[in-house]
Amino acid sequence: MSGRTALIVGASRSIGLGLATEYARRDWNVVGTVRGDRRTGLHDLAEASGGRVTVEQLDMTEPEQIAALRERLAERTLDLLFVNGAVTRGDIPAGDVPTEMFVEVMVTNALGPMRVLDSFRSLVAPAGTIGVMSSRQGSIGWNTNGGQDVYRASKSALNQLMRSYAARYADAAHTLLLICPGHVRTGLGGPRAELTVEESVPGVVDTIDRHSGEPGLQFLNHRDEPVAW
Repeated sequence: MSGRTALIVGASRSIGLGLATEYARRDWNVVGTVRGDRRTGLHDLAEASGGRVTVEQLDMTEPEQIAALRERLAERTLDLLFVNGAVTRGDIPAGDVPTEMFVEVMVTNALGPMRVLDSFRSLVAPAGTIGVMSSRQGSIGWNTNGGQDVYRASKSALNQLMRSYAARYADAAHTLLLICPGHVRTGLGGPRAELTVEESVPGVVDTIDRHSGEPGLQFLNHRDEPVAW
């Protein structure tokens, strides 16, 4: 199928599914990933898409699954690689967090996305975009209230790892984006968040598209405003 292609990692529900839906609506070809083999909203979207949306299985905390998906998509060229998805395990002071919980959050939210980027970067078109879903809670400069210690730390770690990634591949022409979707009503954002998925996602996609072709790393929100590091 002709047209631009996006690989969206973590597209089974909430913001990830919203991204897959919006890109398909804008006539992109979308490869979306889900964890496990349960039916999700992405499967429904794929069935209604006339072949524009396809579903792949991936748990990005499992390196062998990343390698297997990379092999399955080896012949594809991606205009956008976007890694979504994160976990939090409650508002627990850092000193009280069990080691196993700390490791789980860090691997899922920081290490896993970077493994995906390193594995798939060669499939991204020379002027393509590589994006990762971050959060304003990853901003050190904006952390004046505390709370959600490990989740915040995992997003800050993700941001730092993306800085290192950008420096390592400084000669590449890829657009690199860390995106804050705003405070969205999801399992992570909670029912009192100011934005719905439908309100956040078009702004996220507009921001990504607006910076297409601009090399280097930026940390932006869904309104295309800079987020403090």
